[in-house]
Amino acid sequence: MPLLRMVHWHRAVVSITVMLMASTLVADERLEALEEQAFREAAALAEPSIVRIETVGGLDVLDGLITPSGPTTGVVVGADGWIITSSFNFASRPASILVTTPDGTRRAASVAATDEARMLTLLKVDASRLTPLAAAPLEEMRVGQWAIALGRTFDQPFPSISVGIVSALGRIWGRAIQTDAKTSPTNYGGPLLDVQGRALGIIVPLDPQKTDATAGVEWYDSGIGFAIPMEDIYAVLSRMQAGEQLKPGRMGLTFKDLGPTAGEPIVDRVRAGSPAYDAGLRAGDRITAVDGRVVSRVPHVRHLLGRKYAGDAIALTYMRDGSESAAQMTLVATLEPYEAPLLGILPERVPWAERTGETTGAGVRFVLPDSPAARSGIVRRDVVTKVDGDQIVDAAALRDAVSRHRPGDTVEIGIVRGGREETISVKLTAMSANVPADLPTEAVPAREPAAGEGAPKTGRWVDNLGGDPERSYWAYVPADYDPALPAGLVVWLHPAGDTMEADILRKWQAACDRRGIILVGPKTAQPSGWKPGDIAFVTDLVQELRERYAVDPLRIVVHAYGDAAPMASAVVFRNRETFRGLSLVGASLRAAPPESTPEFSLQFHILCGGNDPEREAAQKSAEALEELRFPVLFQRVEELGHEYPSAEALGGIAAWVDALDRI
Repeated sequence: MPLLRMVHWHRAVVSITVMLMASTLVADERLEALEEQAFREAAALAEPSIVRIETVGGLDVLDGLITPSGPTTGVVVGADGWIITSSFNFASRPASILVTTPDGTRRAASVAATDEARMLTLLKVDASRLTPLAAAPLEEMRVGQWAIALGRTFDQPFPSISVGIVSALGRIWGRAIQTDAKTSPTNYGGPLLDVQGRALGIIVPLDPQKTDATAGVEWYDSGIGFAIPMEDIYAVLSRMQAGEQLKPGRMGLTFKDLGPTAGEPIVDRVRAGSPAYDAGLRAGDRITAVDGRVVSRVPHVRHLLGRKYAGDAIALTYMRDGSESAAQMTLVATLEPYEAPLLGILPERVPWAERTGETTGAGVRFVLPDSPAARSGIVRRDVVTKVDGDQIVDAAALRDAVSRHRPGDTVEIGIVRGGREETISVKLTAMSANVPADLPTEAVPAREPAAGEGAPKTGRWVDNLGGDPERSYWAYVPADYDPALPAGLVVWLHPAGDTMEADILRKWQAACDRRGIILVGPKTAQPSGWKPGDIAFVTDLVQELRERYAVDPLRIVVHAYGDAAPMASAVVFRNRETFRGLSLVGASLRAAPPESTPEFSLQFHILCGGNDPEREAAQKSAEALEELRFPVLFQRVEELGHEYPSAEALGGIAAWVDALDRI
């Protein structure tokens, strides 16, 4: 091709390319303009139904987290003054609630009802001729469609807007829509719209594993937000308007496999007195269908159950010994509290196989005085090999077998004593927190202590977690620490303004040395005391120590004094899988504990002075915990005021920590 013609050809190609690019840019700009216009029009259609909510008074901190205090959002669902919003907006238990309707009128509101399953609250204001927001039909929703999050928290005529997509449907066990539009306390209670201005749902913080008032809040602005389908809300609105408090429906069983990827729905435990128990289900049954829908995995069952309320009926089919059976039941809001049974022994902590060469059995290192085991003749050095004829391979298996019974049950305990096998009948009682102060410690098999550069650090030392100077802590590890014998772990949370480090170490050191307890004291960076972000600091620190040292997972305790008690409660209650005990000194329990369960045992120790102003409240806390069937020990030191006790008085706490693994 001649050079001149080639030049002209290239110029033509370039010109065409530039024209196409310009055309594409113009088209993109037009598309963006149209999208923006659609978002604005959708918001404009919904705007007459969006209200501003303000609260007055209430708690500043709940479960260790700062409660919402600024204005937030609600949605009109009834022309005569019905407003739906997120229950998180009232976590602080405010003294009064104010609602500003779209016409600018400010009105007092009252709580009509709550939906605890979906974390919604229905408000009533004295108003008429309001504009309820239309619902988008569930069957029309698609993953990938536009989602527009609105909030009304500022003094401005138009709501705040955040745009994203619907990223998933049927989340949180079938209850919620998931979106990547930005959600936060500013628009909790506001609507998630489609481009037609209809409500896909109401924005709420949710968590698939937790159900407390602040569950899911930590995810805000993370690209993971949730909304309760508006169609579902309207389906139960009349019940809420009548004042019915809607609660999650429970049938009272747990499965062997847990988590979002759990396998077959094989029943592990059935709570005595529960709907499932009364309907005839038992451990080992495999659920095959729920309300006529075939299920093959645990998440399938939870997904179908997740949309049910207390009072709703449910039908199950299940397999047992090769035969299929059917069961009908009515779900309930609360189950009979689980009460742990007590056999009355402390098992050997050094694995029995390592100590003796035997491959099965749980060695008895101590028998609690006046316990079922003591009354039945079980003695130290017996080896428990069977429960009701089933083989026991180790202490964990013994603990699990006993926990499946109720106080008052009689169990057949097979033991080996002096090389001879025998069976002893034992009538279990309720788990007690009382342990002898002179509880003997366990001997460790003789071995060479670790030495050199890789040896675990012992004595008192200080460090920063992850090199962060605002996450500093001190720790004490007994000099004779041996990884062959897992240690207890006590996390000390100091009161505001005083770490009490020297005093705590001086008073706890002898008990730590005697009972093999690691003591760690995280320090809050704020002079005013512990803040919500410190919960992660404490749990991360525990994880760090568990990686460095052999720590007994059954003897991890948070210990707090005075105004550190709310933080201690928040740490323990929000991390049941990690902590097994809560010890408070000079303080009462300020938050309701989670339900007592056999999967995550939890025990309490409360110490208070006879002259402490907190004494009466602390004693009432202990009584309330007993009513919830928790093992709790209330220790009163008569001569003590509102002060930290002596080393002698702390002996009871150390013995309690040492016996948390009792069976």
